[in-house]
Amino acid sequence: MDEEKKDQSFTSARVGATTDLPHDRITVARFREAFPRARWSDRLNAWFVPGRTAEKRISRWLAEMEAEADRFADEKGRDAFAFDPIESRYLEATPAALQIQTPYSRTVVNEIREIPYARWDGDRRLWTIPYRSFEELRQRWPTIEAAAERNEPEARRARREAIRGTQQDEASRARTRERRRKRYPVPADHAPPLERAVGTHVGVVFFIGTDGELADPAAVSTFYFPAADGEEYVWASWRPGSLEELVTTWPARGQPEQRERERGWWMPDLEELRLARRDAKSRRRARERKDKKDAPGERSADRA
Repeated sequence: MDEEKKDQSFTSARVGATTDLPHDRITVARFREAFPRARWSDRLNAWFVPGRTAEKRISRWLAEMEAEADRFADEKGRDAFAFDPIESRYLEATPAALQIQTPYSRTVVNEIREIPYARWDGDRRLWTIPYRSFEELRQRWPTIEAAAERNEPEARRARREAIRGTQQDEASRARTRERRRKRYPVPADHAPPLERAVGTHVGVVFFIGTDGELADPAAVSTFYFPAADGEEYVWASWRPGSLEELVTTWPARGQPEQRERERGWWMPDLEELRLARRDAKSRRRARERKDKKDAPGERSADRA
């Protein structure tokens, strides 16, 4: 509810227009270059562009983008698919577009976002790819399908059973125990900002402070990221962000640079924030289910 109020106050307090976009990185990057003041609205599931002439400017930009596309590209892609189709349980060909539905996988998401004009259908929980992008999809399909198969529930269970009791299993358990400590190594002379969304190698977190305890470089390299030679790290405590905090966080304009990744923290981009928001929503739903189950009325009904 708080999330909706904040989003509503932002959009209602300003004059502007909204637009949906394909989810490929190239299109989004070009849109943000053309509209630097645009902001993503989770409530509307669309981009909001402020200004009285926003709707006209968006329409003109979309028309220019469409004009760049080959007017016969969809027909060519449809013919190419008919001649040499992709046969997979994860892909369905419809008259309008190709539809992809897989178990969640970050690899799948990253690959599809590189395909021009790819769109996420939130209502049906699937991706749509226009036929004009078929050749790009074909090139990426082996990686997409392999990642989807790896993330099937039975495949994950089989992997867990296969490594049970092995050194790999112990390493995985040690990594899980370390992550539960909710600490993260940061350079002693370049600490991240506190109480702000920060991208890290364990996801988007909010740092809450440090007591100055030095981090063992071996632990840094084993559980987090390669420790730089001669760099001194200290442990910093962190917490996950609430949905409201993540929704109101402004994303970085681009992906983190290599030097930022080597440092261990950076300002998160839109894709990282979307993943963090999805996790925050899952945590909220889990809490709501638990609260509902623990409510006195529910317990009485169960006894009855």
